[in-house]
Amino acid sequence: MNEKAQSFQDFVYGFYELIRKHEITLVYEGEVTHQLTKEFTSLTESTMMKSSESGAVQRNVFHVMVECLQNLSRHANHGLLNGNFVAGRGIFIVSRDENKYFVTTGNMIENERVEEMTKMLDHINSLDREQLNELYKTQIKKTGLSEKGGAGLGFIDMARKTGNKLVYRFVRFNEEKSFFILTSIINRN
Repeated sequence: MNEKAQSFQDFVYGFYELIRKHEITLVYEGEVTHQLTKEFTSLTESTMMKSSESGAVQRNVFHVMVECLQNLSRHANHGLLNGNFVAGRGIFIVSRDENKYFVTTGNMIENERVEEMTKMLDHINSLDREQLNELYKTQIKKTGLSEKGGAGLGFIDMARKTGNKLVYRFVRFNEEKSFFILTSIINRN
């Protein structure tokens, strides 16, 4: 057998084991479109129905999924590569354990945005539910909504809906870019 093919098969088996261990129900890497968002929510709904999740849990998972996918489609870096336009790409993962669902996204961002995003996410994580509701109302009045969203409203809304802190990390990729990883946690009970 070809060594390269066998090495890739070893990777596939290891990946399969990781998916099982972490109960990953959905994993995707690539450009995120409106059509993909619809397909992912439909697929997740089907999976959750089989596991008899409550309506409230399903609604929260869907809400967070849509918000995360919209963030990816709006904010993942777009640009030129070898003279050709390259749409923003990212990774999207839904996993679970006995008590929680985890919706995780990852995408490249400009390093110049890391400090601002860190401050915003830390601020959101410092607030209780009532304070998050007030911040959400204030941000809507102050900035309104646009095609690009509005002043962290998606992050605020995810924290409001889940009642959990947003878990995030920036992994420096090179001098210009970092990989931004965000996990939103939804309680199952």
